[in-house]
Amino acid sequence: MARKQKGKRMNKAQAVERLNDAIGAHGAWKLKLRVAMSTGASEINPDKACRDDKCPFGRWIHGDEIDAMTKQGKPYQVVRRLHAEFHQTAANVLRHAISAQRPQAEHIFAGEFTERSEKLVRALAKWKGELL
Repeated sequence: MARKQKGKRMNKAQAVERLNDAIGAHGAWKLKLRVAMSTGASEINPDKACRDDKCPFGRWIHGDEIDAMTKQGKPYQVVRRLHAEFHQTAANVLRHAISAQRPQAEHIFAGEFTERSEKLVRALAKWKGELL
């Protein structure tokens, strides 16, 4: 694991890779939630799903690999906020899906979850574009 040095800037190539991975991983959530809604079950615990600092991207964005200047910037702030909202909404869909409340889960999935997911992916892509 790389050690953070004071004054060191974030490695742009690694950041682009993390952002690409996040776009793919968050797209995969749609399938996980659809399966949970159709089966009424999930291997993912909603209380863990709501934690935006536990997924690989969340550990990176909350970790110390990103320098202080980047963390003060708008792209980081927007992505961090949208990522947290995404996890909260995904957990909400899961809670309803595994509690035999499929119509409510589908409603949240089709509305709030899809909107937040699309906003997050756009923000990730925009940040990535600014790094290239």
